[in-house]
Amino acid sequence: MAEPRTASVPAYADSRTSRKTKFEKKLRLFGVLFALPWIAGLLLFHLYPLAASLYYSFTSYSILEPGQWVGLDNYRELLHDGTFRTSIYNTLYYTFLFVPLSIVFGVAIALVLNMKIRGQGVYRTLFFIPSLVPPVATTIIWLWLLNPQFGLVNYWLEQIGIPGPPWLGSEHWSKPSLILMSLWGIGQAIVIYLAGLQDVPQDYYDAAEVDGAGTLLRFRHITLPLITPVIFFNLIMGMIGALQNFALPYTLTNGKGTPANSMMFMVMYLYTNGFGYLKMGYASAMAWVLFLIVITLTAVLFATQRRWVFYQGKE
Repeated sequence: MAEPRTASVPAYADSRTSRKTKFEKKLRLFGVLFALPWIAGLLLFHLYPLAASLYYSFTSYSILEPGQWVGLDNYRELLHDGTFRTSIYNTLYYTFLFVPLSIVFGVAIALVLNMKIRGQGVYRTLFFIPSLVPPVATTIIWLWLLNPQFGLVNYWLEQIGIPGPPWLGSEHWSKPSLILMSLWGIGQAIVIYLAGLQDVPQDYYDAAEVDGAGTLLRFRHITLPLITPVIFFNLIMGMIGALQNFALPYTLTNGKGTPANSMMFMVMYLYTNGFGYLKMGYASAMAWVLFLIVITLTAVLFATQRRWVFYQGKE
């Protein structure tokens, strides 16, 4: 019997494969070389400080001295630190009030700015400009507006027969005042909401109008569900930003958190201990507690987003 013939592979095919393999290796090498500066920056400015802060949180490190290993003493001390507990309360109070209000006002203003009116671009610019104002300038403006003696806000309230509160000078009104100031600078979120509104297909509105749906029904069943991904994004980013609130309260109180620590936030207290008292180990422990709070709240939001976030094209 004749032996079966085996198909011979042309020599040029092997050479093409080897050339292709060499070319792919060069591409990988060039890719790594181009990404090397970014990788070095990630390791040097992100991962190393992250690992170092975790280590320092278990030590008495104070910049001037290397410190000693103290284990969980910093975390135990935090449990008995009244100012730290107050800072947690202030931070959560601010977050749970400011973030929902920023969503409500942001969506409402975006709906108004999405209307086809004359001077639309001017109005959009006016609402976006406050987000570009530096925190120090914002502080100076609002200190004047909320001054209990000659501020414009109390003046307008008196004109309609309402006695103006002491605002930033009161323990009970200081955080609401800060929330009011922060709502003034939600221009970036408004732009994102506006982009989400313009991404809603017009066909849905036309079909709903033919069916006799009014403005409120169209907003409830079309607009609101289709912009929930944008709301979810701003909710996550707003919550993380609110938990790290620092610039406005620090500038308003010069880092003291007055009156009666009602403006002492977690990042402010962390900064005071780390750079004011040089208690870097203690401040690192605070940073990790804040990190755990941020991670926990973010995980809760991601766990619940399937119930109320609707993406186009997905059932």
